[in-house]
Amino acid sequence: MSKRSATVSPLEAHLGYWLRFVSNQVSHSFSVKLAGRGMSVAEWVMMRELYECDAMAPSALAERIGMTRGGVSKLADRLAVKGMLTRTASAEDRRYQAVALTAKGRAILPKLAALADQNDAEFFAHLKAVERDKIADVMRDIVRRHGLKAVPVD
Repeated sequence: MSKRSATVSPLEAHLGYWLRFVSNQVSHSFSVKLAGRGMSVAEWVMMRELYECDAMAPSALAERIGMTRGGVSKLADRLAVKGMLTRTASAEDRRYQAVALTAKGRAILPKLAALADQNDAEFFAHLKAVERDKIADVMRDIVRRHGLKAVPVD
């Protein structure tokens, strides 16, 4: 007779297992779509956050997307090399920088957003609107209850 406990639940008994199962597939599919455009999910997230404003301090952007300042700096470097982002130093305080999307970055963002919409449709379009809304409401409630801040970027 095995000494293993009969109280060990199977993987499939955990909601987290199913959330991760679906999340991994959705995220991987989106990552592949973005890679076809030479972008990463993290770069997409940063660009999407910057799209709503003219410019932002990297520290504020880091706080907003739940990344370290170093992580934001590395992403900003990559996006600058691709011509998607600019850095501007303050005239009053040379230590202060603001990052902003370039015209090229602003022009490509709607195309990347269309990929995000397409990816969502591939996985969730079969659901009724009320079902999608309920899932989103439940996920937002979990985020609020646990005070989750970091935006998923990988």
